[in-house]
Amino acid sequence: MRVLWLCNICLPVIAEKLGIPSSSKEGWLTGLSSALVTYGENNKLELAVCFPLKTVTPGTFQKGMVSGMTYYAFYEDVTKETLYEKTMDTALPAIIRDYQPDLVHAFGTEFPHTLAMAKAYGRPERMLIGMQGICQACAEHFCDGIPDSVKNRFTLRDFLKQDNIRQQQEKFLMRAEHEKQAIALTGNITGRTAFDKNYVEGIHAGICYHFMNETLRSNFYNKKWELSECDRHTIFFSQGDYPLKGFHLFLEALPFIRKIVPDVKVYVGGNNIIKQDTLKNRLKLSSYGKYLLELIHRNQLEDIVILTGMLDAGGMCDRMLKTHVFVSSSMIENSPNSVGEAMLLGVPIVSSEVGGVSDMMEAEKEGLFYPALESNQLAHQIVRIFSDDRLAEKLSMEARNRAAVTHDPQINTTRLLEIYDTITKNGEEK
Repeated sequence: MRVLWLCNICLPVIAEKLGIPSSSKEGWLTGLSSALVTYGENNKLELAVCFPLKTVTPGTFQKGMVSGMTYYAFYEDVTKETLYEKTMDTALPAIIRDYQPDLVHAFGTEFPHTLAMAKAYGRPERMLIGMQGICQACAEHFCDGIPDSVKNRFTLRDFLKQDNIRQQQEKFLMRAEHEKQAIALTGNITGRTAFDKNYVEGIHAGICYHFMNETLRSNFYNKKWELSECDRHTIFFSQGDYPLKGFHLFLEALPFIRKIVPDVKVYVGGNNIIKQDTLKNRLKLSSYGKYLLELIHRNQLEDIVILTGMLDAGGMCDRMLKTHVFVSSSMIENSPNSVGEAMLLGVPIVSSEVGGVSDMMEAEKEGLFYPALESNQLAHQIVRIFSDDRLAEKLSMEARNRAAVTHDPQINTTRLLEIYDTITKNGEEK
């Protein structure tokens, strides 16, 4: 069986060979690809990986071999996520002709290359898409909890880029159209929540839905959160650089928390979009960054909100282990990997009850939920954990037990191989 992966990023092992910076995103693909290569050494399975790379000549591909995998790079500028690059209609068919895959597996629908691959391959019964986020839902909830005056305004940066909050929402709507077209041209989907299953079946009634949980980044499997070793009354928010993650809603909850827990501290990962230390950073301020600064200043939160900047997997893991409560206040999620990683470590979690998150953890047993947009309820749930060590330790233990099964690498690799086998056998029958 010859399997061709379509990934959103260049895997780190390939990036190292090409001499380019590697991404810390989607680090779980490294472990999964290694497992498939190892399996293939004694079984009839070969793996190739293709991915977008801005330095490749448009319409062509760059081929190589590393760590038992063939790789193909093709041109696409993923910073322009709504632009369908027509040269992919030449490059991807050429990759398919060169590799002759029995099955194509695309990870995610966020970029136009998934649609381009579905069109290029032309064999829906042998095409598999792994659902990650859902662009349509992201578009629908992008502006939740943000005042109209903030949604519609422009900073200098927004005007020059034509990229204010409303325009960012419109881009998600365009991405959603590519997503729907790709799903309509695909015969197989992997998913893990009732939320994503209902969505894809609403687009393509005859699609074959394969349930499969995700394997997460390796750093989070062999460490354990301990209440006695964490920094008391600290909160970790893994990403707050765009509206869907709901950091603005969290900032509205924070004054209520501080009234009860005066020494609370908040650490925020991801891009720091509120930097004001230089003229350049002030000119780069977006409407959303400006709104976050307004909330911080209005509520006098400057001394308790600490932005860490981008963290790699090791840095994220270390920060979580020091945290008393992990918060996910997203306006929509399918099954956020950050929540899964917190569960693997056993960090007590408070999450908005949106999308497919309730399929990941059981309320009051493995984590605490609150209704999205209810900042008072968010504050209440965080304070509950701060003030009740027995609750914190119970949530920690139950979350670790569940995540150890949900995200078990061996179970999930075996399941993926079963899915591949099912698809190829069904494809032979057709």
